[in-house]
Amino acid sequence: MEPKGLFEPITITLPDWVAGIVDPEASYADDLARMRLAVALSDANIERATGGPFGAVVFNAETGRVVGVGVNMVVPARNAVLHAEIVAFMTAQQRIDSYTLANGPHELYTSCEPCAMCLGATLWSGVRRVVWAATRDDASRLAFDEGPVFAASHEYLRARGIRLEQGPLRAEARAILERYGTSGGAIYNA
Repeated sequence: MEPKGLFEPITITLPDWVAGIVDPEASYADDLARMRLAVALSDANIERATGGPFGAVVFNAETGRVVGVGVNMVVPARNAVLHAEIVAFMTAQQRIDSYTLANGPHELYTSCEPCAMCLGATLWSGVRRVVWAATRDDASRLAFDEGPVFAASHEYLRARGIRLEQGPLRAEARAILERYGTSGGAIYNA
């Protein structure tokens, strides 16, 4: 493959099918409804072969409305940083036209516990709460390398006012990871 020009634009576009799953006008009332959407995105991403088994959504905590959405796009976009959480932060910040989500009651729901990179981005994103379904151990069973995440990593974020919580639907999210692994999906950071 020929290298592209150094000054080519970088374009990040969510898969077309995302618009059929995410209702930007809906109010997702609680943790379960919000996590269902994140897990549905991870499932659809592997069913449609548009990326890895991860989905994430930034919500307005008070209204339950979607602010940003992301799916893992690492392999199709050939970009190591396009984890679902990063894409959700990017789409949320674009939507509110701000580099920070700290100007509102924003929360991240993700189908899997964030890796080291996504935890770092969480600190700078401005979200006040992160809720996940599957755990880093679930992802590690597939040989995904989640990076240097320690108890101290979580404590660092908590000390800065960010709530980190294991949420609902772990079994469902873990089953999606397992299905991805048995289908021969790319484990791109092993």
